[in-house]
Amino acid sequence: MDNELIGVSKNIHRIRELIDRIAQTGLNTIVCGETGVGKELVVQSLYQKSDRVGKPFVKVNCAALPDSLLESEMFGYEQGAFTGAERRRRGKFEQAHGGVLFLDEIGDMTLPLQSKLLHVLQGGDFTPLGSEKTVKTNAWVIAATNHELEKELAAGRFREDLYFRLSAIKILIEPLRNRQEDIPYLIDYYIQKYQREFNARELVMPRQKTIDRLCAYSWPGNVRELQNMLKRIMILGDGDENISALMNVTAEDGGTAAPAASCAVPATAPPVFDSRDLGDLSVLSLKKMRKKAMDQVEREVISYVLQKTAWNRSKATKILKISYKTLLYKIKDLGIQPPPDALG
Repeated sequence: MDNELIGVSKNIHRIRELIDRIAQTGLNTIVCGETGVGKELVVQSLYQKSDRVGKPFVKVNCAALPDSLLESEMFGYEQGAFTGAERRRRGKFEQAHGGVLFLDEIGDMTLPLQSKLLHVLQGGDFTPLGSEKTVKTNAWVIAATNHELEKELAAGRFREDLYFRLSAIKILIEPLRNRQEDIPYLIDYYIQKYQREFNARELVMPRQKTIDRLCAYSWPGNVRELQNMLKRIMILGDGDENISALMNVTAEDGGTAAPAASCAVPATAPPVFDSRDLGDLSVLSLKKMRKKAMDQVEREVISYVLQKTAWNRSKATKILKISYKTLLYKIKDLGIQPPPDALG
């Protein structure tokens, strides 16, 4: 994934805010979320916005190696430390000195190695295998996991002291099914990205009916699954028919539809402020402009929900989470016109 967080959901907004606030602190951070939500993207964003950018960024996949190899990978070893150690090798902690050490899938690390990791985090030093000398490190440790570490703690599979040492800052990325309003923006972004990467013919944004179907899908593979679907569409060719066909295949493979409101395709709304329309600077009141912007957003959202519910105001109030009286007031105040056959 690119080093850019795409979306408009509260979760994505909150993560952006956290990144801006903690990127310069160097506090140990753990990024949590299901497989495919974009944990490494968040880690890369932290690195890019920190004062360590340009210094080493070193990744260790804790799930990919057995304990014996993972220990030597992280801490390094001296020549002759074990059979096959023909020369000294710097470990990842030493390589990441002054930069970032990204411990991916930390939840898969075994207890003995967790203990050694805790020692490094507490003291800022370690001893390579086969050496008698300690090595100092000031790498910023950022971890990621798809495990629910609280459950791992309760089951005795993860050290409590290490958990608290790692999670000075905890960032949770919600699964895609819980932030469906991000889906149209992700689709639009990756369509453009893959057209450039694959030099593919232009693929237009899918129709709203298709977007609604994509938003209702549960996306067990999260953003990664969405990316792979769009890549396949680029190969198969454009058109909503290909998306529908791929959706049918995905559903048969175990994906399910999630009950949720539809989500709108990103559209370019009329500008709230256009300098060409203003001749008198005295009319520029931030309070008035804020009210104008809020009215524009509310008008578009309410109109969309009413359209999708065939102007069933009772259903619309439940989706919008406002009272029936408030909805009627908004319709009148914002000048939203119902079709001639609108239901009451």
